[in-house]
This record gives sequence, C-alpha cells and structure tokens, in this order.
Amino acid sequence: MTDTATTAGLGPATLADVLRLAGSPGFDRIQDQIRRTGGCSDPIHLQGSTITRDAATGHVLHSYSTDTEPGGMLRVACGNRRASRCPACAWTYAGDTYHLIRAGLTGDPNKGTPETVRDHPRVFATLTAPSFGPVHNRPGKRPCRCGASHAEDAPELGTPLSPASYDYAGAVLWNNHASELWRYFTIYLRREIARRAGLTQKAAREQSRVSFGKVAEYQKRGAVHFHAVIRFDGPEGPDSPPPAWATLDLLTGAIHAAADRVAVDVPPAGDEPARTLEWGTQLDVQPIGAFGHGEEITEQAVASYVAKYATKAAETTGTVDRRIGNKEALVLLGVPDHPRRLIESCLDLHSLYPDRKLRDWAHMLGFRGHFSTKSRRYSTTLGTLRQVRADYRAAQQREALGLPDPDEETEATTLTLAHWAYAGHGHTAGESWLAASIHRDIQQNRETAREALADWDGGDWDVSQG
Repeated sequence: MTDTATTAGLGPATLADVLRLAGSPGFDRIQDQIRRTGGCSDPIHLQGSTITRDAATGHVLHSYSTDTEPGGMLRVACGNRRASRCPACAWTYAGDTYHLIRAGLTGDPNKGTPETVRDHPRVFATLTAPSFGPVHNRPGKRPCRCGASHAEDAPELGTPLSPASYDYAGAVLWNNHASELWRYFTIYLRREIARRAGLTQKAAREQSRVSFGKVAEYQKRGAVHFHAVIRFDGPEGPDSPPPAWATLDLLTGAIHAAADRVAVDVPPAGDEPARTLEWGTQLDVQPIGAFGHGEEITEQAVASYVAKYATKAAETTGTVDRRIGNKEALVLLGVPDHPRRLIESCLDLHSLYPDRKLRDWAHMLGFRGHFSTKSRRYSTTLGTLRQVRADYRAAQQREALGLPDPDEETEATTLTLAHWAYAGHGHTAGESWLAASIHRDIQQNRETAREALADWDGGDWDVSQG
C-alpha cells in the first residue's frame, strides 16, 4: 500500500498520515469500512449499537456495537449526488439513474416494468432557455460572431460578447422559474394530445397515459435546459399498450405545440420590468428505438446521457457547489466573471422577489428545482433501487455472521433494538488518499467488467455508471 509508486506525489503531511494509518492496529477494519462505502470522500460517522433478541426468551441472537470499531465509530456513505462533492456516491447515484431511465425504455420485470414497453412510442426531448444576449459559441463549421473559431474547450465559450448588454436578471429569473415552465409544459402536453386525437381531456386520460423521466443540465452560458424521455402508455401505464391513435408523430407534434404555448408571467419589481418567460426556440425531439423513422438514438445512449448529467450542477459553469452569502465571497472563491455576474444578479434581485429565494439559490444561478424527476408510472424508483442494494448488503452481513435469512416467522419472533448517534463526518488526509484509491479501483473493475460484457454480446450492452 505504501510503496513508492502508489504514494508518489503525496505531500509530507499526507504521506505521514498514510504511514500512520497503515501501521495502526485497526487498519484492516478501517480499510474494510471505507471499501463498504465505495470509497466515499466524506463519510458520515455513527456511534451506537444494535441487538437482536428472541421475543419469547429474550435470548440475544446477534449484537453489534461501534465500541469494537477503530475510533469507536462506523463509517457510512454520505450519499451526495454531486460529483464535485463525492465522486464515489455520485457514481452510485448515476448508476441508479441509468437503470431507472433504462428500465422505462427497455423494460425490466425485476424493476416492475414489462419488456413490452419497448413497443410504446417514446422520444428524447430537449427544452432550452431563450437567448439573453449573444454569447461566444461554435456554430458548426462557421466562426463565432466575434470572428474567431473557438476550440471545443475554449474558456470563453458561453460567455457574452457584450457583458454590459447581457440580460443577467432575465437569465437568473428564467432559471428560477424553469420548474414552473416544465410544469405548465406537462399540462399543455396532455391538452395538446387530447386535441390532436379529437378527444376530450377526460377521454384521452381514460385511454392513455404520458410518462416521463427528465434531468436538468446547465449550458455553458449558465442557463438550465431539460432532457426528457417522454413515452406514450395505455390507460394502466406501462403494463398496457397505448391506443392506436397514440402515435409517435402525434406525440412529437404535441410536444412542439405544448412548448410553444408555455408562458410564465413575472410581475414588475423595483426597476425590473414585467417579464413573460418562455422556452427557447431550440426545441429538439428525437425518436428512441426502432420505429422505422431512421432513429439514431439508442435506449442505452439515452440512459447513459441522462445518468451523466444527474450528478452535475451549476459548478460546471464555473460557480461553486455550496451557498454563497455575499458578493465578497465571490472574489475570495475566484469565481469567473460570467457566473459571478449571474450570482450577483441573484443577490441583487432577492429583495425584489423575496418569495423566489434567489439568495438561497444564488450558487445554482437561481435554479431551485430537482435535477432529476420522473412521473410515477415511468419505471421503478431510486428508493427501490437503494433498498435492493441495502437488502443485498444485509444478506452479505448475515452470511458472514452465520445468521439465518429472515422470513415472516422469524421476524414475528425476534425483536431488534438499535440506537445510533451522529459522531461527525469526513476523513483524515491519509484516509482520504485511501478512499480515493479504493474508489479508483472499484471504478476500474466496473469498467473492465462492462467492456468484457459488451464484447461478449456484440457491444449492445451498457451498465453506464455501474
């Protein structure tokens, strides 16, 4: 563990803590705990105990206490979805999101979605924000408005050509109301579907359902846009086929019409004029799967794309991933000019629109919605996927302890008493290095397994984030 190759580049303090950790009597158990968290970079520390007794006799069947652990504590994963906070937990979250989205596209009986859902019309739609002023971009093979041909990773991409005339207030107010724009879009979408089918809204609901799974992504200019899988189902959801009139063309046309109808009014306040917020003109709707329309987007590609952005937020634009209380902090944190101006606009507008909580969400450039959401009947839930993982780990622990698998009779005759208390979070410098190494090894093993399985069945297999 501490040979020259694996510790090269470590600072003196970190190297000293790595050596201390490796020589400690509880090192093996610390390493095991960190591995069980997946290499979480900021684990929660718990102190407590659990006792399982026979309800009739009071006999202790199993007991555990953190008193026997190194440092008297148990480490559990933080569960943060942000890759900027914890790459390990974000990797798990992205994997869950991938399987959730994919189950709604290919079907998975183990996740409560029939495989016949692949025959339902479904599209991958992207709804964007309008323009708040011209920005540096890469318009195909043509040069940018500024006359330059920017590289793909050019830092000026997404920044205004004229910051003085850019509508920063409009940009953050649009982000702040983006979730409402989406809500109205889903309402108008159902109305448009009924109208195009020649039905009342009640009749359309009785014959069909519209399900979706979506994720928010920040463009380089700092504006939120939404990627959504939108699917036609029958009246019972994914378990029933959609009616004959629920075609791919009808769904596509209804999406365009619904997006055009959405408008959210923002009243004037102070020097700010009244605004009507709408979707941008760059609406993209593409079919998913083999419907004979020349589709190029596969189910796996869509699920991987959504999962990728489920762990990212505004920090991809140059801002920070935590709340900012004042403008002075922006200078200390070194936030670049464009996101800094967006954050300053949030702070300035907070007093004019106090109910919008712009100060609380300034670090998110005004956006206050959920990053990934789905309709109830789209597919399984993140909670269900997490429970499956928890049950698997519990089964592993029972096997290691030699305990029988629980059944209804056993559960009715046993009593479990537990007491847990929060005892801090985080790692020492040496533990952080160990956690990063473990996470890297787990990730590499998953990638190796993915590539091997992809080769095994011809490449049409993808576990995305593991």
